[in-house]
Amino acid sequence: MNEWKDFKGYIWKEKINVKQFILDNYTEYTGDDKFLVGPTDKTKRLNDKYFEMSKVEIEKGIYDVDTKTVSGIDAYKPGYLIKEDEVIVGFQTDEPLKRIVNPFGGMRMVQSALEAYGYKLDDKVLEDFKYRKTHNDGVFSAYTTDIRKARHAGLLTGLPDAYGRGRIIGDYRRIALYGIDKLTEEKKKDLLKLEDKYLNEEMIRLREDVSEQIKALEEIKSMAKSYGFDISKPATNAREATQWLYFGYLAAIKENNGAAMSLGRTSTFLDIYFERDLKNGVLTESEAQEIIDQFIMKLRMARHLRTPEYNELFAGDPTWVTESIGGMTEDGKSLVTKNSYRYLHTLYNLGSSPEPNLTVLWSDRLPENFKKYCAKVSIDTDAIQYESDELMRPIHGCDYAIACCVSAMTVGKQMQFFGARCNLAKTLLYAINGGYDEIKKELVVSGINRIRDEYLDYDKVRKNYSIAMKKIAKTYVDAMNIIHYMHDKYAYEKGQMALHDSEVERLMAFGVAGFSVAVDSLSAIKYAKVKPIRDENDIAIDFEVTGEFPKYGNDDDRVDLIGKELLEEFYSDLCENKLYRGAKHTLSVLTITSNVMYGKKTGSTPDGRKAGVAFAPGANPMHGRDSSGALASLNSVAKMPYTSCCEDGISNTFSIVPSALGHSKEEQVENLVNVLDGYFEKGAHHLNVNVLNREMLIDAMNNPGKYPTLTIRVSGYAVLFDKLSKAHQQEVIDRTFHEKLGC
Repeated sequence: MNEWKDFKGYIWKEKINVKQFILDNYTEYTGDDKFLVGPTDKTKRLNDKYFEMSKVEIEKGIYDVDTKTVSGIDAYKPGYLIKEDEVIVGFQTDEPLKRIVNPFGGMRMVQSALEAYGYKLDDKVLEDFKYRKTHNDGVFSAYTTDIRKARHAGLLTGLPDAYGRGRIIGDYRRIALYGIDKLTEEKKKDLLKLEDKYLNEEMIRLREDVSEQIKALEEIKSMAKSYGFDISKPATNAREATQWLYFGYLAAIKENNGAAMSLGRTSTFLDIYFERDLKNGVLTESEAQEIIDQFIMKLRMARHLRTPEYNELFAGDPTWVTESIGGMTEDGKSLVTKNSYRYLHTLYNLGSSPEPNLTVLWSDRLPENFKKYCAKVSIDTDAIQYESDELMRPIHGCDYAIACCVSAMTVGKQMQFFGARCNLAKTLLYAINGGYDEIKKELVVSGINRIRDEYLDYDKVRKNYSIAMKKIAKTYVDAMNIIHYMHDKYAYEKGQMALHDSEVERLMAFGVAGFSVAVDSLSAIKYAKVKPIRDENDIAIDFEVTGEFPKYGNDDDRVDLIGKELLEEFYSDLCENKLYRGAKHTLSVLTITSNVMYGKKTGSTPDGRKAGVAFAPGANPMHGRDSSGALASLNSVAKMPYTSCCEDGISNTFSIVPSALGHSKEEQVENLVNVLDGYFEKGAHHLNVNVLNREMLIDAMNNPGKYPTLTIRVSGYAVLFDKLSKAHQQEVIDRTFHEKLGC
């Protein structure tokens, strides 16, 4: 085919295999950033208009919302920002920043979100959904008493039972490489093959899934046609490849209001088209950067309609359009291309921004020039994160991507059932209080004996804690199984799943919150003296701690290994329970910004933390307790077990003042590269990097609008500091800002 002219290889031509296409055709780049260029006039005009609209959006809460149209791939007329300047087109609705109503997840969520911003849902939509059950309705019709209690108390929080689950990454590259007609043809073949299998419940469900996927592919083609593009055939050049890929992603965010609508791993794939066009003289570097700048700008303009409760969980209005950059092949060659640089360079051309969630797949074997450029971008923008390619590649191969914040899956081959967090700190309090909630004074988990000793005994508490975790793990799995059964039934993501293999491997992503609080609390009970202060109901509501105890975050095995043991045990408890559709159990230590909300829902804990105080994010040590320097803090987190139990991710948000890295930019870059190399060589999984001074954040909090593009990493994703609530801003300011690398 002419569209594939000059492309090498044959395996990817015989069957859908984007990975092989990349390996056969990409051009590794080991040079520096000197080839990069600034934004074009078209891009500047578009970016200026977007910036002006963003200011209105911040003032109003949302820019606008379509209350008459129900979400769908082909439900909206085309929308433009400045049509004559756009080289990449497409918005979720007929206007930029206008949000979508998606009642399939839950009608109450839609109405609550609209009311919060002064809108009212159209009567016809309400009438239509009287005759259709939503995901939320299905979930609550099946919830058990134990699940309801755990949810009500904040023991299990952030469950996607009222909103889209997200964390599914369509292989949007397939549209560019093969065209919609070829993908449809392959899905129809898959449907025929399924007739040869015994039609049990799973096969019947799968046949329905594939049938829905075929419909979705036709809807994507129709949506693109409304913009004047025929995507039935493969893309013929770099601009088309980018546009075709973007139409696939656009279909996903038109259809779904997911918790995390990640992009995947697109930069190296697209670079193949850019290199071909540059070599053939039909594209200049300025035009290449313009395409990427405008593509990234479109991703920044994705919006979803969310409730105030959702925003409390996931502050800053994030969409987590996560793009994975770099990494290595299984043969030891880097996947860094010029496009890897172009994507990061948008942070200069367009200004710093949290979206897309740019994630560098780090290896000490990446080209040195690229490592230095990444460090420079981190120091200048605080907008990118790093994950260990050396940990993830052996599990997922070299064509995996990151969903949401830190969670890896093979693109087009795996999908994820996402599911919030279990509060490990509250679970520990239940172990002490016999399953009673310390705030609501209600029995939430039965079958746990109350500990009434004057001083807490470590062995006794630890035994009770194991009982509590095992019981809660069962409730957690039950909740997740119900949620995802109902989501598949009532809010299936047909557009995204159409860009997967028909028979896909499923991961179920469990998570924990309050990790460092639980670890320090156990350390305090073991090494100091902890006396519970009980109320009239004999429930421990506070604790007196006498003596010193080792604190997580100081490279001390006495406490760090308690954390490792805790994660391995809870994961083992989860694995004792069977999962929906044969999914694989995974676990993460990740709290997004919900560490503030979790803290509000948790009473005083045996580590000395008082009721209502925010948790540390993810796997971070509690604020200020990692007092032995940056490297000691990193070493503690690096001990937490990724491969054995936490394959969904171990999030670490790291803040360091610029002077701690060096006095010159060159010295800071070199030291940050060394820190990243050393951290990941120790087996660590993830690192957010903030290089800034606390004083600037305090000034930004006290002077709203003074730093309109101030971007910070919070916990697996980045936000505009201005978009955080005062409570979330204060929590970020309270975190440890390392002023030295060593002791």
